[in-house]
Amino acid sequence: MKTVTGRVAVVSGAASGIGRATADRLAAAGAKVVMADVEASALATAVDEVRATGGEAIGVRTDVSRVEDIETLARRTLDEYGAVHILCNIAGVEGGAPFGELSRRTWEWVMGVNFWGTLDACRVFLPHLIAQDEAHIVNCASMAGFATGLPTFHPYVSSKFAVVGMTENLEVELRTTTAPHVGVSLLSPGLVKTNMNKSERNRPTDVPATDTQDLRRQVHATIDEQTEKFGVTPDHVADLVLAGITENRFHILTHPEQTIAAFRSRLAWMENGTPPRSPADAPDVGAPASS
Repeated sequence: MKTVTGRVAVVSGAASGIGRATADRLAAAGAKVVMADVEASALATAVDEVRATGGEAIGVRTDVSRVEDIETLARRTLDEYGAVHILCNIAGVEGGAPFGELSRRTWEWVMGVNFWGTLDACRVFLPHLIAQDEAHIVNCASMAGFATGLPTFHPYVSSKFAVVGMTENLEVELRTTTAPHVGVSLLSPGLVKTNMNKSERNRPTDVPATDTQDLRRQVHATIDEQTEKFGVTPDHVADLVLAGITENRFHILTHPEQTIAAFRSRLAWMENGTPPRSPADAPDVGAPASS
């Protein structure tokens, strides 16, 4: 896709963080943006701010863990603009605890947003994307989708591994068999200065709180320190996303050297039995390549 100007883009998680920055960037580049988020008030504010800068946008309150909400999002998009060309599945949450203390409902929440939300959006929107002359999908995974060694992050890491596998398979199928004009990108952020560690704010009432355990707090403190030191901004990630779409690039990495090193640590575990370290034992895990 050479340009996003005049194209219709759907962005989930669009009220904050990477999703908001992506919506801003696409609107600034001339796309008509459908902004989706579970936080209705924050979403309304975000839409108003995009419009105030001259961008064209509408907001649709969406809980991506509910396929009914995604179907409504698709209908609203088509009713408003008549087509969809770009799908950016950015919404994500991070709820965790030591493995033995995790409820099944916590697993369902995290997997529901991070994996099923991404999968269902691809399923629901794909026929409409295929109907265009060109289209593009961006699925947000994480560096954690290639790495292990994050204590208490079990649902998050599992969900991101699932997104990686699903997106890789989808890209190969579309490119080689059914719809080569639909590009696919896998966004795998490292440390980004967002509110991901505060995703408990959107925790459903029937999901047990998971932020009270000492190990959990220790891991979060380490990640917060690393993010402050080495994290990139959401605007930087949004620039990478736009380039990934217009250049039809599959892998979009915010911290390439660190993501590749994390993947190699898994290979080393296979090859010689050397297990990966946890963040608490691995200083500067998020240092960008330019540091």
